[in-house]
Amino acid sequence: MPKIAFLFPGQGAQYPGMGRDLAENSPSARAVFDQADRALGFSLSKLCFEGPAEALQLTANTQPAILAASVATAAALQEVGVRPDYVAGHSLGEYSALVAASGIRVADAVVLVRKRGQYMQQAVPVGEGAMAALLGMEAAQVEAVCREAAQGEVVSPANLNSPGQIAIAGHATAVTRAVDLAKKSGKRGILLNVSAPFHCALMRPAGDRLAADLDMLEILDLEAGLVKNADAQIVRSAAGVREGLKRQVTAPVRWAESMKRLLAEGVAFFVEVGPGKVLSGLMRQIDRNAKCLNVEDPASLHRALAALREIG
Repeated sequence: MPKIAFLFPGQGAQYPGMGRDLAENSPSARAVFDQADRALGFSLSKLCFEGPAEALQLTANTQPAILAASVATAAALQEVGVRPDYVAGHSLGEYSALVAASGIRVADAVVLVRKRGQYMQQAVPVGEGAMAALLGMEAAQVEAVCREAAQGEVVSPANLNSPGQIAIAGHATAVTRAVDLAKKSGKRGILLNVSAPFHCALMRPAGDRLAADLDMLEILDLEAGLVKNADAQIVRSAAGVREGLKRQVTAPVRWAESMKRLLAEGVAFFVEVGPGKVLSGLMRQIDRNAKCLNVEDPASLHRALAALREIG
């Protein structure tokens, strides 16, 4: 069997109906939603299955909803015998990846990421922070633009997603200056519609609060190797996982580097597990020859199984 990596999405992929068909067809997927509902004390499953969209987009709901839908999808895959050799998750998705690798429990994860969302939202007053995508620029160019744009404020690379696609975060005025500088150099800069400036130094208050929760969280050694967001290194130990999660809040997500690390480890098949196809799209930009499919419902699950049989 070829080496398989499960990839888990972060924010931006939530939609009413996510996970419903899988929960109706997979007892393992249904069990994940049941555990999440009990842990949170309200019906997260109903929110995922029925919406409304406005409620799903609230920060405190978005993170546990995407995690539950993603972990439920992984459970449906594992139910039919597809287990990952490696896991990786983009930002929030790192928590989903850890549940899939049996490092943390579903109940603990949904409660923790709900707090994580609240801490991040409260770290920076609304309007003071921003994020933007800088397109067609290498990492060194983005770093240079951020240094010039800072002028005593915070602005830095936040998501190193793929060649030519890097998100920055920081004070709104500094981010705007960076976008203007990128445009003056002939590149594209687009302000993003996000609720906070994630993965930058402004998130330190959130990181401090989350670190206290992480110190109390039971984490087990992993059954699959995790490629950490913060440094693109592979870890299996509980201590390494805890350290990576603490660093992740203020460190940039090194996604392109993480995917290259998995390719170097001999991963032959990537499965984006959960709502949306964002990570599949990034993989095409990172390595067009990489085999990558998304699974978010019974139909896409069957397609992935058929593809695995072909290369297995």
